[in-house]
Amino acid sequence: MTIRLAITMGDPAGIGPEIIAKAVRQMRPLIEAGSVAFQVCGSAAAMQQAEQQLGLKDAPPYEMIDVGPLGPEHAPIVTGQVSAAGGEWAYRAVARATERVQAGLADAIVTAPLSKEALHLAGHAFEGHTELLAHLTGQRDAVMMLAHDNLRVSHVTTHCAIADVPQRITPVRLRRVFDVTIDALHRLGLKQPRIAVAGLNPHAGEGGILGKEDDAIVAPVIREYQAKGIDMHGPIPGDTVFIKLRAGQYDAVVAMFHDQGHIPVKLLGFNVDPATGKWQAISGVNITLGLPILRTSVDHGTAFDIAGKGIANASSLVEAAEYAMRLIEGAQA
Repeated sequence: MTIRLAITMGDPAGIGPEIIAKAVRQMRPLIEAGSVAFQVCGSAAAMQQAEQQLGLKDAPPYEMIDVGPLGPEHAPIVTGQVSAAGGEWAYRAVARATERVQAGLADAIVTAPLSKEALHLAGHAFEGHTELLAHLTGQRDAVMMLAHDNLRVSHVTTHCAIADVPQRITPVRLRRVFDVTIDALHRLGLKQPRIAVAGLNPHAGEGGILGKEDDAIVAPVIREYQAKGIDMHGPIPGDTVFIKLRAGQYDAVVAMFHDQGHIPVKLLGFNVDPATGKWQAISGVNITLGLPILRTSVDHGTAFDIAGKGIANASSLVEAAEYAMRLIEGAQA
């Protein structure tokens, strides 16, 4: 069976068009083998421009789903610049891809990066892809997972102020995150996954001295899952749990808030040339769990500063597409 992936362009002023053009060609053997087919949702003109800038003269190995034109009130796209028009293109691409999955025309969405600032300028007040997709599908309790090599990190909270995190860590939310994390790990072929839960407070509260949430809220829910035979551990202090994950002691970690989970994954996934201080490669996948549709994404931003220069690395997008394929295949197994 051919897996049909709808790739959203993201902001056309960023590196989205370029990395899509590169990624689909890197995956051409899978396309020619009939394993995967790509549908690019966004601006056909932006894709054509990217293909020309990269000197690609072969027939693009994807189906183009143009979501334009925009209205006359929108100014033309300028590469590398934040604009309402870029935000509108990005929004429409995600909306069209979502419609295609819901209609059975695609199996999953793979997203290139959008600009939250541009999205807001266009009148779409969402904190990011996760919240936008939750709105489009009517599902309010989506879960973000980041993945890089053997690192898999789910998040109880994501785009909110640190001051709001403790009140959002509830037994209901914890159970939701645990359930969709376990399901995703099963789909990735881990039949008896080992899951660690990071503590909210330093030293996981130190017995209540440094905060009572870990003992009062998090630990009782962990014990519920342990009683059901789930190999779950914690709460484990956040400054050591990711070292244990990297060492292979666990298959996934549940992080309590955005930066707690993002920093270790990005620290290992972003490869920097020490001589120049520039990125050599960016690896890592953002997976949205708990929605009626499957979505994976690159784990980096629009990179407006290098857009249009032909130097953007497509590794994260390739990895995101491959993760989507694995999750789809696992659901069918």
